[in-house]
Amino acid sequence: MRKHSKKCLITFVAATLLGACLHFVYAIFPNPVVAIFSPINESLWEHLKILFWPYLLGFLYLTRGGEQGCRIPWMLSALALCAVMLAASYVYHILLLGEAPAVDVALYVLLMAAGFLLPGVFCRVGERTGVRDIILLLTVTMAGAIAIF
Repeated sequence: MRKHSKKCLITFVAATLLGACLHFVYAIFPNPVVAIFSPINESLWEHLKILFWPYLLGFLYLTRGGEQGCRIPWMLSALALCAVMLAASYVYHILLLGEAPAVDVALYVLLMAAGFLLPGVFCRVGERTGVRDIILLLTVTMAGAIAIF
């Protein structure tokens, strides 16, 4: 278990740093392909990209070669992270009129950390085939929505 924990911690750090870098990639390489993965403006929706894509890469790396259904708790966590990020960002930026970048960074790091802990909470979710299919469909839909909009 210790080896897996170290691998998970390293993946968390790498995914978090990748997301932080994605925030600035479009400014350096402005093109349509980069715009799929990197935010092009400061909208709340666009900032899902810095959370979703690195998290997706991280959990795909951690679960490669795993048993059937092992990715479902990670996918459900990704969906929860996106929902919480949108809700918390909306409350902070729109309702409270907050502008402190430190709050955005703290929220991002906390959510990324939660994303690497939540699959343990959702471990039983992937056992039923119907639920697996729905979560997979929702995750693919979320990825498509983030890429398109």
